[in-house]
Amino acid sequence: MASLFEYAPAPESRSVVDIAPSYGLFIDGEFTEAADGKVFKTLLPSSEEVLAEVARAGAADVDRAVKAARKAFEKWSALPGSERAKYLFRIARIIQERSRELAVLETLDNGKPIKETRDADLPLVAAHFFYYAGWADKLDHAGYGANPRPLGVAGQVIPWNFPLLMLAWKIAPALATGNTVVLKPAETTPLSALFFADICRQAGLPKGVVNILTGHGDAGAALVEHPDVNKVAFTGSTAVGKAIARQIAGTDKKVTLELGGKGANIVFDDAPIDQAVEGIVNGVFFNQGQVCCAGSRLLVQESIHDELLDSLKRRLSTLRLGDPLDKNTDIGAINSAAQLARITALAETGEAEGAERWSPACELPSVGYWFAPTLFTNVTQAHTVARDEIFGPVLSVLTFRTPDEAVAKANNSQYGLSAGIWTEKGSRILAVAGKLRAGVVWANTFNKFDPTSPFGGYKESGFGREGGRHGLEGYLDV
Repeated sequence: MASLFEYAPAPESRSVVDIAPSYGLFIDGEFTEAADGKVFKTLLPSSEEVLAEVARAGAADVDRAVKAARKAFEKWSALPGSERAKYLFRIARIIQERSRELAVLETLDNGKPIKETRDADLPLVAAHFFYYAGWADKLDHAGYGANPRPLGVAGQVIPWNFPLLMLAWKIAPALATGNTVVLKPAETTPLSALFFADICRQAGLPKGVVNILTGHGDAGAALVEHPDVNKVAFTGSTAVGKAIARQIAGTDKKVTLELGGKGANIVFDDAPIDQAVEGIVNGVFFNQGQVCCAGSRLLVQESIHDELLDSLKRRLSTLRLGDPLDKNTDIGAINSAAQLARITALAETGEAEGAERWSPACELPSVGYWFAPTLFTNVTQAHTVARDEIFGPVLSVLTFRTPDEAVAKANNSQYGLSAGIWTEKGSRILAVAGKLRAGVVWANTFNKFDPTSPFGGYKESGFGREGGRHGLEGYLDV
C-alpha cells in the first residue's frame, strides 16, 4: 500500500527452516505412515506452492494414538509434579532456542506476517510452557482441593489461525496436570505441530505422552468420539463446536469449547483518538482478522465518528500488504482458498445489503490468497457483516449516543468472547465492562494476552477457560 516512506525489502530467510518433502503421524514417540497410506498436501498461502506432503490419519490411527496415550498415562500421571515440570521447562527452553526456525515455519504454513509469529506467537508459546511448568508441583494450591487427579487421555483439536499457540494453550496445562494427549492440528497448518513432536523427542518426553495426528475433519470427529478419551478440548468454529457438544452428549467426557466471536470495540468521545485507532487496527487486522476475539464491530460515539473514521482511513492507507516473510509486512495472506471465498462472499453480502464499503488503494499479488483491509460504514445491527463472524480483515462501523446504547449494541450478538473499551474515565471502564457479556474485556488496548490470564467466552463463543489457574480445572477431576 501507499506510504510516505519507501521500505526496502527485508525478507527473513527461508533457509533457517528445513521442511522435509513428507511427514508421518507422531504416535507413541515415532513418526509413522497412516494405516491406509493416505496423504494430503499443505500449501504456502502466499504463493499456493506445495510445502510438504503429510499423512492423513483415519479412525485406525486415532485408535492407535489413543491406546499409546492410555498406556503412557499410567507412568506419566504417577510422576511427581516436580518431575513433569522438568519436561515442560525443557520444552519451553527448546522452543526459545528454535524460535526463529518455528516463526518462519509458522509464517510459511499459515500466511501471517513474520513479525507477528516472531514477536507475538512464539514468545507466548514459550511463556505458556514456562507458566504451566510452574504449576505442575503446586496443584494442591490451585484451589481445586487436595491432591487433584488428572482425567486421563485428552483429545485436542486446534485451528489454523494460531497453530503453535493453540497447541501450547492445550498441551501445556494437560501435561502439567498429569494427562496424556492426542492432538489434531488443522489440515491447512499441520507443520508446526509436527515440528513440536520433534521438540518432544528432543526434550526426552516419554513415548506416548504426546501424540500428533494430522488429517481432516473425519480424524477430529473420530478422536472426539473415541470411547477412551476422557477430555475434549476444541478451538474453532461455533458450528463444529455444536457438533462436538452433540457428539459427547450422554458421555462422561469433560469438554472445553473456545468458539467464534464478533467482538465489539467501543470508543467513547473522550478517548485518545490516535491511541484508539492503533488499537482498532490491531484488534481487527492482526493476523488478517483471522482471530476469534477480533474487534470486528467498531462502536463509535456519534460526536467523534467523522474524526475517528478519517484518522482510521489514513492509518489503513499506510499498512503494507505483501510477502509474509518480509519484516515490513503488516497484512499477510489469507490462510486458504476456502477462507478467502468465505470472506469475499460475506463482504459482497454487506454491499448488497446497502452497507458502504471502503478499502485503501492496494495492489494484491496475482498468486496466493489475498484480501485488502476493508471497512463497512452505514452499518446497522441487521446487516450480515455486523452479525456473522467473517474471520477476515473486515471491520463494521456502527455508532451510539449513550453508554447504555453502546452496551445494548455490544451485547446484541450470539457471541460473547471479547470486547474493548476506549475512554479516559476509569469509572466508565468499570461500569461498562461489568455490563458486557464477553469473556475478556480490554480497556484502552486490544488483543493483549498473558499465560496467567484466563480466556474464554459466553453464549455461542463456547464455555470453559484456557490460560491462568482457571485453565488447570479443565484437565483435573474436580
